[in-house]
Amino acid sequence: MGKKTIHQLLVLFTLLVSSAPAVAASHIGKKVEDFTLKSHRGREYSLHDFADKKIIVITFLGTECPLVKLYGPRLAEMRDRFADRGVEFIGVNSNTQDSATEMTAFVDRYGISFPMVKDLGNRVADALDAERTPEVFILDADRKVRYHGRIDDQYGVGYLRDKAERLDVAIAVEELLAGKDVTVPETKVVGCHIGRVSQVEPKGDITYANQISRIFNRRCVECHRDGEIAPFALTSYEDVIGWEDTILEVIEEKRMPPWFANPKHGSFKNDARLSDEERQLISEWVANGMPEGDPVDLPEPTRFVKGWRIPQPDQVFYMQETPFEVPSQGTVDYQHFVVDPGWDEDKYISAAEARPDNTSVVHHILIFVLPGGNRRGADLRSVLVGYAPGSLPVLLEPGTAIHVPAGSRLLFQMHYTPNGHREFDRSYAGVCFVDKETVEKTLNGRLAIKADFAIKPHDPNVVVKAKTRLRRDEILLSMTPHLHLRGKSFRYEATYPNGEREVLLDVPNYDFNWQLKYLLAEPKLLPRGTTILCTATYDNSEDNPVNPDPTKTVRWGDQSWEEMMIGFFDTVPVDTVARNPLLKSKNVKVDPSGTWEWVRSMGRRKSKESLTLELKENVLSGVLESRQQKMQIEAAVVDGDQVCFQVGVNQFGGISLEFQGRVSKDKIEGDITYTIEAIGREGKIPWEATRVP
Repeated sequence: MGKKTIHQLLVLFTLLVSSAPAVAASHIGKKVEDFTLKSHRGREYSLHDFADKKIIVITFLGTECPLVKLYGPRLAEMRDRFADRGVEFIGVNSNTQDSATEMTAFVDRYGISFPMVKDLGNRVADALDAERTPEVFILDADRKVRYHGRIDDQYGVGYLRDKAERLDVAIAVEELLAGKDVTVPETKVVGCHIGRVSQVEPKGDITYANQISRIFNRRCVECHRDGEIAPFALTSYEDVIGWEDTILEVIEEKRMPPWFANPKHGSFKNDARLSDEERQLISEWVANGMPEGDPVDLPEPTRFVKGWRIPQPDQVFYMQETPFEVPSQGTVDYQHFVVDPGWDEDKYISAAEARPDNTSVVHHILIFVLPGGNRRGADLRSVLVGYAPGSLPVLLEPGTAIHVPAGSRLLFQMHYTPNGHREFDRSYAGVCFVDKETVEKTLNGRLAIKADFAIKPHDPNVVVKAKTRLRRDEILLSMTPHLHLRGKSFRYEATYPNGEREVLLDVPNYDFNWQLKYLLAEPKLLPRGTTILCTATYDNSEDNPVNPDPTKTVRWGDQSWEEMMIGFFDTVPVDTVARNPLLKSKNVKVDPSGTWEWVRSMGRRKSKESLTLELKENVLSGVLESRQQKMQIEAAVVDGDQVCFQVGVNQFGGISLEFQGRVSKDKIEGDITYTIEAIGREGKIPWEATRVP
């Protein structure tokens, strides 16, 4: 994000607002007849009360629509600016779900200074053919519509701009005051459906109590409940009424629940999609007038854990000592906060959870490990834990842990989205430790990454690829694609050692708003030698509504107006010899047991290293000592006079090593293949070791 950029609007908020289709007949020139409505405080207002006003700006509003919340203060500002020039603003609430109490709270919270009236039975909305909130009608002195549409172009479906490029309502008012025609009299309306009174008598066997409540409990209320990030609750029948048209629209367009994986490839245990049967039940229920049913049939309310979803943490750390202030409008650059947890020894983490302090403005949290206290340049592989709406904490199986080296610090990357009101946040995280002796395998954060790319201006289909090769058998658990605002699609593909290829995950319509981790329903074996190819496409054209600037060449960068190309994936090593007989040594010609020494050179750096090997019952084990660290070797085997083994990335500072050489009585000659995981680069260096007498 940043100045003069476009940033996507809050995840759940924008997925619930929509653009109205082009209308068959223009509203322009239509005369608005007089009406009388009561305000939220009971005072009556009629259109003729403002006969002395040259211009009336009627805006249909709702108390919970996210775009209304963002635009409420702006309407109040415009009203004050034009008040002494013969212009009046009127807010009309036609939502059946909005009570007078909720209207009062909305007016007070967002500083609404103009009359706000309740359109019971949506009579005025019907007379003007209004469909959404916010939707504006500007009337001239004859009370004819001279402008109809949006307030301005700052906020839309799935995005917001740092500032509006065209102030449609303000420009139209100025032109009318100057005696001119409105240059752009109609614009596309963006917003939530007006919650009209249903004209259908409730009927049928599909009821809220018996079927619909269960669907919403299962699919929606994780976010759509009080205090969570969604703009309105769906925890009761009364909550749902008035939102039915919006609900139908977003599920028909498959924007909610949020899920972007192509169902043709892979099966995922956190698949959030509605089934065809669930979609059909909701559609029929709305068409039948939304019968409530017998409350006796209601399921038990879904119970959500208010505290930690992991066991009580051994340590909790906050992003900083004081809360961060989130402005009411505009965009907020990614915020980074470095925390020193005071880890003076290696830590093994079995569970971790990131928690937002203020769910109404926290879009997502990523917590990176910074080895050695480095304050920047986080190893993108080392993501400790993250948060996004609906995400799960890290809770590993017994015997599995995340290894964090001593001296590491933690980097909170915070992504905030304004909600129309000034807010404060002090997010935090907790971790649970286990003893090293209990750890059988470590969770490996892998990635395929491409950092040296350039996305040309105006290009709608830029393809960038990255790949990485696995040096040992591993079990794939999850995948998390990561692009920014120009990201269009993302695909993971495996090429196995036998040449077979498989699409592991295909995301044809990538959405930066949702930092989803796709958890495999069944873990998948990736044999040694498997290549993971990640393919991303970008849209840097004018047709991409969230594009910050289609005229710019875009390169790698941390902020969302720059780009990234990372295919994260989590693995654990395959259990050792007991489950993988291929690791048994065979045809051993020379027993490599003993201690070996050599000097390893990488560029100008030289490092004296030693290796202690033991071959027992055809199982080879050993310890590599380098840079005053002792590391257990893995996947070690002797075949004839050849020896090979690996050192995992978690042990060697983000670099995996594979040793392979020919063993003689007092010498091993071969090479070391290294892979720098953070950038996906591989290379080889010579290896010549001599036996220590």
